[in-house]
Amino acid sequence: MTNKVVVQARSLRKVYDIGKVQVHALKGIDLDITKGEMVSVMGPSGCGKTTLLNCLSGIDDPTEGHIMIEGQALEGMSDDKKTEYRAKRIGFIFQAYNLLPVLTAVENVELPLLLAGVKLKEARVRALKTLDLVGLKKWESHRPSELSGGEQQRVAIARSLVNNPAIVFGDELTGNLDEETSMQVMDLICDLNEKNKQTFVIVTHDPAVGEQAHRVLRLRDGLIEKEYRPIHTG
Repeated sequence: MTNKVVVQARSLRKVYDIGKVQVHALKGIDLDITKGEMVSVMGPSGCGKTTLLNCLSGIDDPTEGHIMIEGQALEGMSDDKKTEYRAKRIGFIFQAYNLLPVLTAVENVELPLLLAGVKLKEARVRALKTLDLVGLKKWESHRPSELSGGEQQRVAIARSLVNNPAIVFGDELTGNLDEETSMQVMDLICDLNEKNKQTFVIVTHDPAVGEQAHRVLRLRDGLIEKEYRPIHTG
């Protein structure tokens, strides 16, 4: 693992105005994530896990603080520039897969490339290569309804990787899967991380998933309460 910092957050605060009430979701977080690192974010419901992920990835704007990805300040980008940057340099994996049911596996994977302006022929080659990476090249012509939950999540992982992003954010990416399939998906994530030095930030409530990371951040009441490196065995 290199020491190159991919994501840097300083004094990160997020306040939501809900009617007459202010909810302080993040209360001043400092964080560095280096290239090739896998970080899990854990904590009780409402502690700020998803808010932190959304702010780090540029989906949501912090109320205060600074975020740098690959040395670029998110707060200095226009909405259009931020959208373009996310499409090209950031990958997302969601609990609900978010695959388009009318498209085949390979069409779902190549979609981000087409939206980014890559020509169809090149997009298809890259999508097939990425499907092969997650062990699903033989299922390229299957639609989501013809795939199991674990296979659909593998397609979603391939889609998140096809642009060779600087960082991949996952929000409860095993939340819809049974225990055995969850571990298979996490084995794939760990393998991609180790072989390709792909950087992952994963929000999860599942200790068995979170403990697979290099580093665990435990949030409570909008702050990092604890940070540690799990002891991996086997």
